[in-house]
Amino acid sequence: MREWTGKRYWLVGASEGLGRSLAHTLSRAGVELVVSARTADRLESLVEELPGPASIVTIDVADSASVKAAAEEVGEIDGMVFLAGLGTLIKTQEWDAEKVEQLFDVNLTGAARVIGQIIKPMVDRNAGHIVLTGSLSAYRGLPAAIGYSASKAGLMSLAESMHGDLKGTGVDVQLVNPGYIETRMQDDNPYSKPFIMTPDAAAQEVFEHMTTDNFHKAFPFGFSLLFRASRFMPTAVYEWIFFRR
Repeated sequence: MREWTGKRYWLVGASEGLGRSLAHTLSRAGVELVVSARTADRLESLVEELPGPASIVTIDVADSASVKAAAEEVGEIDGMVFLAGLGTLIKTQEWDAEKVEQLFDVNLTGAARVIGQIIKPMVDRNAGHIVLTGSLSAYRGLPAAIGYSASKAGLMSLAESMHGDLKGTGVDVQLVNPGYIETRMQDDNPYSKPFIMTPDAAAQEVFEHMTTDNFHKAFPFGFSLLFRASRFMPTAVYEWIFFRR
């Protein structure tokens, strides 16, 4: 079990949805929080709601200077949870270069920017905790997800490499791959959303995983089995299931 009381965690992407709910969960557990997003207004209301100590640092994960400045302002932390993400749906036939690049710039490169600012101090201290938020879509490409699935797959691979490199050290790396969560990200999603979860329920799943020493958690469990098994399906079978028109 991980000790939470008195720890200091930086939540990147905390203003809405899963990030906001996880902030409440960690605060109730005794964690001092630094909450970040692009704008301060929703963060200010979040800090007012939290039962424990919390501060605000704005950040744009798509901007290297903003990430560096934010990390300097945050200072020493015990852990970081990366929750920032975009979920724009784009079909190959309707490729929008700017939007596709933006998806990668936030979901994958944004995570790399933040990690790049915090990893050396953690390695030097031989202590730290990094949690990356992926998606069930990371296991294999999905319809209209040329930017989203690929960026989340890259994030999953990044987490796997980091976990392997840091195995046996005092720096823990964990990955969570959630399914559908009731957030604004789903507002423009025309596809069915089976087993969709509330942000609070998803945050509890993430927190429970964070208390363990395990690397990876995909949820909801039953739904996640389909995606994990899909990696072993022949392409024709996989596309018949997921890409039928």
